[in-house]
Amino acid sequence: MPQEQANHQQAVAQDTQARGADEALGQVGQAVVAEAADEVDVLDELLDDLSSVLETNAEEYVSSFVQKGGE
Repeated sequence: MPQEQANHQQAVAQDTQARGADEALGQVGQAVVAEAADEVDVLDELLDDLSSVLETNAEEYVSSFVQKGGE
């Protein structure tokens, strides 16, 4: 009987540790998702800026990257 009680207590302790690990992993996952969403927002802003530049003066923008006479 004492052996069974010890096994039960050990199983409960392992279950509690597993739940704690799952909660910690969930919090880390949420932080990663939030950081990724922030990065996506920054990229969206950059693409919007690029798009507006191309809409107003695409030829000048592209020609600024073309080498001229051995540059």
